[in-house]
This record gives sequence, structure tokens and C-alpha cells, in this order.
Amino acid sequence: MTETLRIAFYTDTYLPAVDGVVTSIINSKEELERRGHEVYVFTSGESRTKLVSNLGKNVFAVHGVKFKKYPQYRLALFPLLTSVKLTEIKPDLIHAHTPFMMGISALLMAKSNRIPIAGTFHTFFTNKKVLNAYGTDSEIWRRMMIRSAWPYARFFYNKCNKVIAPSEVTKNILNRHRINNTVVVPNSVDTKRFNPNVDGRAIRRGIAKNKNERIVLYVGRMSDEKSIDVILKAARMLKDENIKFVFAGTGPSLHKYQQLAAKYGIREKVYFTGFVDSSDLPKYYAASDLFCTASTFETQGVVLLEAMASGKPVVGADYLAIKDIIKNGKNGEKFRPGDSNSCAKKIERVINNISSYNGIENSINKYSLKNTTDILLDVYKQIITGYTSS
Repeated sequence: MTETLRIAFYTDTYLPAVDGVVTSIINSKEELERRGHEVYVFTSGESRTKLVSNLGKNVFAVHGVKFKKYPQYRLALFPLLTSVKLTEIKPDLIHAHTPFMMGISALLMAKSNRIPIAGTFHTFFTNKKVLNAYGTDSEIWRRMMIRSAWPYARFFYNKCNKVIAPSEVTKNILNRHRINNTVVVPNSVDTKRFNPNVDGRAIRRGIAKNKNERIVLYVGRMSDEKSIDVILKAARMLKDENIKFVFAGTGPSLHKYQQLAAKYGIREKVYFTGFVDSSDLPKYYAASDLFCTASTFETQGVVLLEAMASGKPVVGADYLAIKDIIKNGKNGEKFRPGDSNSCAKKIERVINNISSYNGIENSINKYSLKNTTDILLDVYKQIITGYTSS
């Protein structure tokens, strides 16, 4: 096995869409390339002239159609068209960051070309809320999707040489569902982009009415599975007029949550940014006083890492991977899942004691690009060595 690796990433989502999966892919790609490895990304995208287009350095998009319920995303129409380019590249390893259209192509390419493959379980697509939000409008088909989600996940990931889970709790869940050969490789955070020295004053001036306002930030998809209604109810409970909630992101439920804020009579307390360009995202963290998420289906929670890297305490639901990231009284506070009253109390506790959360920097060290890429490369080398010796 050569020291310099050629790795092919397959993903259904990539820039300009911004989410945890995209962030993870970009961080890994840039750090691997910095170390001298070659990384090629195959994704779905838009091209009116070519079925496979070049989106930049070693990034190739298969022509796709917009995903109806989330137009930022596209579904590849002919993912197997990557085969020609893949044959030219001759990668040492394929890494599937999705079990769907591009992931199926990755699996077929790996098997037909005798290339080892790793698969990352980035998100609980098996979650009922996710399937209801993004699946078909047909009740019958939705029920079928819910029943078949874990069997399909088991089928796909057990075809991979190793399965990567972003956290120990995710690995344990996969093991319970009989998904084998699972290892933990945490998602990373780019501390050059997200750090306490980023200047967020311009963003803050555009949001806060006065210097006494405290900003509670949420970053991510505006969708039902993120349980944003829990935060909105917490905002209604907090009577302090100097607490403002900022929701940065877009998604299928954005309008619904805007209407809910109006219904609760808290329009003056909340601010919906809509789509945020990735270059501006660090400034939003810098402009905030704390970060909050009520999501109960995270495999890890990249946004929590970004917030902590920015020096901000975090408030989150005491569930799945988030419960392992947040240490009460050190880097933030956990609240009872789905409990808006508990969420409101923890937000208030953090706001009144922000200077006391002095364990934030220590919490982020293990998620540095260097540490996580070291682990990832070790997994890659294990896969390749095991594959060539079998």
C-alpha cells in the first residue's frame, strides 16, 4: 500500500447545500489533501449541458433533479455514470457518505472494480419524523418506508468493509440493529474557521436592538425532526425582553415555524435568517451568546462543535450523541428531551452564568481536524490492508 492514498467520496449532498454531512466531507477532503492524499468527490448536481460536470478541483456532479421537499438537494438520475471517471482515477478506497442514490453507485463501483469501501452512517434516516417529513405523501408508502428503513440500512452498510459511526452512541445503536464492522470516527471542526477570535460585531448590530440583548442561536435545517418548536415554546416562556432567538438556516418547515412564532406572539423575540452562506456562518456563532438545539436524532451534532470552537456554551437535549458532548456546568447544559420548560430554564441558567462555563476549550480538542483525520486514516489503512490480504 502506498503512503499517498487516492480516495473517492460519494455523497448525495454537497455545496452549495450546507449541512453536517457537507461540512464533514469538506473538512476531511481539505485535511487529507493538505497531507498529500488525493480526494475525489462524486455527487449529484445541476448541469444543462453535461450528464457529468466538473464542479471544481476533483469534484464531479452527476446530473440530478431537485428534491421536491428540499430544493437545495438533488437526486442523481444516472449515478452509474461515475464509472468512467472512477476507472480513470483508480482509487485505493471508496468512501460512501450516503446509503442512497450515490451510495448505491459507490457500492456497485466498489464491488465491480474490486475496490474496498467504507460507509459513514451520518444521519438517522431511519427516524420516523425524518421519513414523514421527506418521504412520499402517500400514507401507505410512508409506512412501508418506516418498516423497511432499518432492514435497508442493514443491507447497505453490511456490504461495506467497515462502517464509520460519528459517535459511540451511534455505534451502539448500529450494533443493536446488527450492522457489523463498526468503528467510531468523530466528525471534526475546523478551528481556523470557528474560533473565539472571529469578529461577529457586524452581524450582531443587525440583529440586537441594544448592547444588553443576549442572543440564543440555532443553526441547521428548519425541519420537523429538529424539534425547533421546543425552542420556540421556550422563547415564549422566557419573559426577559433582552433575550433574542436567532434561527440560521432554511428548510421545508421554515414557513411553519415563522407562523408558529407569530401565533405565540414572539415575533419581536425571534429572527429567521433564511439561508446563510458558509463564509458568514462563523460570524453568526461569534455574534451569539450561546447555542441551543432541541434535536433528538443527531449521530453527533457538528453545529455543537462549531459553537464550542467559537467559544460559546451550548444547550441541548439530553439524548443520543448530544448527551455525551455536553457536560453540565462545564461547556453548557442539557435539558429533558422535548421539554420546553426545561429548555427555557437551562437557557436562562447559561445566560445568567456565561462566564462560569470554562470547560469549552477542553471539550473541543478531541474533535480537531488533526485528531479526527489521524483516526480516519488509520481506519482507511486497516480497510485497505485487510482487503489486499484477503
